[in-house]
Amino acid sequence: MNDSTRQSVLFPELFSKPVHVAFSREHLSSNGGAVLLAARDRQLGLTEALTECMIDRRQAGKVDHELLEQMRQRVTSIALGCPDGNDAAKLREDPMLKLACDRDPVSDTALASQPTLSRFENGVRSGQLLQMGYALAEEVIAHQAKRRRGRKLGRIVIDIDPTCDPTYGAQQLTLFNGYYGTYCYLPLIVTISFGWERRKYPVAAVLRSGTAGPMVGTVAVVRRLLDLLREHFGATRLYLRADGSFAVPEFFDFLEAEGVRYAIAMAGNSVLAGLSKVDMHQAGQLAADRQATATLYGWNYYKSGGWRDKRIVAYKAEVLVHPDKTDHRDNDRYLIHNLDYRYGPEGAFNFYYGHSDMENSIKELKNDLAMDRTSCSRFTANQFRLLLTLAAYVLMQSVAEQTSDLNLLKAQMATLRDRLLKIAVRVRSSVRRITLEFTTHHPWADAWLDAARALGAVPV
Repeated sequence: MNDSTRQSVLFPELFSKPVHVAFSREHLSSNGGAVLLAARDRQLGLTEALTECMIDRRQAGKVDHELLEQMRQRVTSIALGCPDGNDAAKLREDPMLKLACDRDPVSDTALASQPTLSRFENGVRSGQLLQMGYALAEEVIAHQAKRRRGRKLGRIVIDIDPTCDPTYGAQQLTLFNGYYGTYCYLPLIVTISFGWERRKYPVAAVLRSGTAGPMVGTVAVVRRLLDLLREHFGATRLYLRADGSFAVPEFFDFLEAEGVRYAIAMAGNSVLAGLSKVDMHQAGQLAADRQATATLYGWNYYKSGGWRDKRIVAYKAEVLVHPDKTDHRDNDRYLIHNLDYRYGPEGAFNFYYGHSDMENSIKELKNDLAMDRTSCSRFTANQFRLLLTLAAYVLMQSVAEQTSDLNLLKAQMATLRDRLLKIAVRVRSSVRRITLEFTTHHPWADAWLDAARALGAVPV
C-alpha cells in the first residue's frame, strides 16, 4: 500500500492525551544494522565468491538485477529475519536493504521481486552448488586462519551431525523416514572449532534425501574439509566427533587413513554390555548404597562384524538415581576412539561431550535463520537455500566477532539480530553523502559502534 493511501488513526482515550498515529513519508527502516552486514561482506568477499560460481544465462539487455545484487538481497534478508522469498514483496523498497545491495536507498528503483528471486534460486545447477560449497568453506577457514595467525593451535575439531528437515509438499527426494516418522530431508551439518574453544563455525550444509544413509556425501565433504584445513593450518592435529549413526567401518577406515583422531559414539549391544558388565554391577551397588547417581569409566578392545581390526571402546557404566523415584536406571554408553592414551576413558567422554553443542548450532540455523525453509520443488534450489542460510550465519557470526561485548560473542543469532541489526533508522541521501540517523537511546549503541569501527568506520 502506498504511503499516501495509508490512513492515520487516533487513540482518543487510551492515555492522558489523545495519541495520533500516522505512517511517515520519510525514508525510515527497522533494519539499520544491515550496513554492518554489508561492510563485513565486502571485507570477506563472501557473496562475491559465491556469485562467481554462478553462470548468468539471461539476455543482458533484459537484466535489471545482477546476480550479485540478488545474492546479497537474499543473504541479507535471511540475516535480518526475513528468510522467505515472498518477503521481497515488502522488503524490496526497504532503504537499508537497498543500501546493502549497492543501490541508493532513496533515489534508486526497488530490488528484485519474489518471482525474480525464485528464478534466481531455481536457476542454479548442481555443479555450481558444489563450487559454492567449496567457496564458502574456503572463505570461513581462510578468515579464521588469518585471525589466528601467529598463535599455535593444539587442535582443530570437526563436528558432523545430521538433522531432520520435515517437508510438506512435493519436493524432490523428500522421502518417509521411519525413525523420525515423517517425510523429510536429512541435511548434514559440519562445523569446526579451534583449540579448546566451545564456539563452533559452520562450514558446510549438505542436503540429502529423507532416507539417506549416514555416509551419503560424508566422506567427500570431510575429505575436502581436511584438505582446506591442512592448507591453511599446516600440521595442526585434526579431530572429529560424531554420533552413533557414523560408527560404520568405512568411516573409521577413512579417518585412520587420513591420520584424524576421532571419537564416535556407538549404540550398545550384547558384546559391549558384556565388556561393561562388571563395572555396571559395581555402579549399581554404589548407587544403592549412596542413593545417588554412580558413574564408572573403563575401556577395552572391541571388534564388530566387518571390522578388519580391533579398536578401543571406552564405556561409561552409570546408574541414574532420581530423588523422587525408587527405580534406578542403567545408563551405559559406548565410544569408539583413537585418542591419545593420556585421555583415558573419562577424558575421551569429556572430549566427546563437546559434540553436544552441535544441537545449539543446528537450532540457530533452523529457528533463527530458517534453514529448514526448503519448500522449493527442485532439490537443487533447496540445497541453494541451505547455502544462502549458511552464508547469512557466517556474516552474522563474523560481525559479532568485531565487538568487545563478551555477551554478544556468545549470543545466539536471534539475540545478535535484535541488538545489532533490527534498529530503527532514518535514511537521507544527498549528492555528497548518505546519512543514517539512529536514536541515541539504543541500548546496544556502544557494541554497535565497536563493530562499525572494526569494520572500517571512522569517527567524525
